[in-house]
Amino acid sequence: MVKKSLLTISLISAALFINGCEEKQNKINRYLQNWTGVNGVIEIYAGEKLVKRFIKIDKLSTAISTDGKDSRNYRYGYGFLDENLNFKQDSNEKKVYFEVSDYSTYVFFENPGQ
Repeated sequence: MVKKSLLTISLISAALFINGCEEKQNKINRYLQNWTGVNGVIEIYAGEKLVKRFIKIDKLSTAISTDGKDSRNYRYGYGFLDENLNFKQDSNEKKVYFEVSDYSTYVFFENPGQ
């Protein structure tokens, strides 16, 4: 009976700790997302025209200042430059590092077709 009570108290305490700590939840979610993988796509627009697409992005990160206190005004990641905009990695399309300004018009989503 004592073991069951201790287990119950431990589970409730853990649930309250995790529930009360939003950043901890975010870190756990990011860890699971990174571990399971994401097939992200980012499309960058100039006005209404699509000008660049990167595919097979595992995550889009926010840059942090050198002192670690403030976010910078751009996102970055690694993905394949989809030069012909066909949502597929062709043999000539290489994995690249990219940055997107907060002032850019872009859409980031998971590729539903793959």
